[in-house]
Amino acid sequence: MKELDLDAILNAGKESENHKAGFVALVGKPNSGKSTLMNTVLGEKLAIVTPKAQTTRHRIMGILNSEDYQIVFSDTPGIISPKYELHEKMMRFVEKSLEDADVILLVTSLDESHDEENAIEKLRKALDKKKIPLVILLNKTDLVDQDIIDEKIARWKEVLNPQEILPISALTGLNVDEVLPLILKYLPKHPAYYDKDMLTDRPERFFAGEIIREKIFLHYDQEVPYSTEVGILEFKDTKKILRINAEIHVERKSQKGILIGKDGSALKIIGTEARLDMEAFFGKKVFLELYVRVSENWRKKSDKLGWFGYK
Repeated sequence: MKELDLDAILNAGKESENHKAGFVALVGKPNSGKSTLMNTVLGEKLAIVTPKAQTTRHRIMGILNSEDYQIVFSDTPGIISPKYELHEKMMRFVEKSLEDADVILLVTSLDESHDEENAIEKLRKALDKKKIPLVILLNKTDLVDQDIIDEKIARWKEVLNPQEILPISALTGLNVDEVLPLILKYLPKHPAYYDKDMLTDRPERFFAGEIIREKIFLHYDQEVPYSTEVGILEFKDTKKILRINAEIHVERKSQKGILIGKDGSALKIIGTEARLDMEAFFGKKVFLELYVRVSENWRKKSDKLGWFGYK
């Protein structure tokens, strides 16, 4: 549920009467471009991005601030039919995002050859509960002909009758500059929910784990990335260096061997690339230690999922 930041309440009187603030839910199927879009609009890489579906597992808030508005984006996992308890938790993040939303952005990829019934059903339920402005972003317009764009626009008008439909390309930036004015058009007048200096509500250790997980998704195929989760054991920030100890959990012993590689060569690549990205993200030197642990069927166990932050 939405909660006002105490400082925001105290400073509310200083803001313009026309100040706008609200929560914007980014929803859609896996790999539709939600994370790329949020990163582009924010001008910061908060959400990890890979070509693989289901890269995003958590609800990640990115906060865009100006003197006149505060937009709290919620990047969510792609909508899927759950197979594991992990998936159930991921879909709960989507539902919570829709419950909180003042504006919904449905990001749908124009190169998809299948319908999006799961996404449509979840949106219908949310829209039935309360009247929320819906903006549909037709992503990846750079990959298809105008006839397909026109066909998709007509389909979405018939299926969901949104307030707006905008063809974009989150990757190339086509029409992305039009997304913000559309959001502000429907965002309510309200004091800021968070301090204006905040970029996200997530702690730094969360992003350390996500950076490691991104490298695993980029370097491994088949089931290995989806059977993997990262736990941060130590996150010690000193003046000169950031010390991070992380544990990579896999479901089977064979996956552990693949992840580590011959003489630790594969794990070393993951560690090196993750460390370099962390140094760029945190703005200081990082000492990173990685361990690999077998946690059988962690995707089906509530206690493990809770420890990983799926609550």
